[in-house]
Amino acid sequence: QVQLVESGGGLVQAGGSLRLSCTASGTVFSNYAMGWFRQAPGKEREFVAAVRWIGGSTTYADSMKARLTISRDNAKNTIDLQMNSLKPEDTAVYYCATGAVFPGRERREYHYWGQGTQVTVSS
Repeated sequence: QVQLVESGGGLVQAGGSLRLSCTASGTVFSNYAMGWFRQAPGKEREFVAAVRWIGGSTTYADSMKARLTISRDNAKNTIDLQMNSLKPEDTAVYYCATGAVFPGRERREYHYWGQGTQVTVSS
């Protein structure tokens, strides 16, 4: 069993940056992906980025990859998502997830989810 807690969301102006964090407790297996998804009102939850827990390989949504950096700290059991040049369309609840085998780009692959953190980008 894995528990995930997100932090770092908030309100930011367009063009600004935010850094989201996710802390995991429990057992995260080495081949697991730790991923970020987002869900805007009225839309499906979509993949944002993922990192392999051991090794640190990364994968990003093509539409966002130029503005994102995902990283992990195995010692602290955390992953971070640095988001730059934010746009109003990035407004969504951002979720941390794990339990998928890397790269884990599909929502259905993940077994464990955090409660989400709200990101709001004002124009």
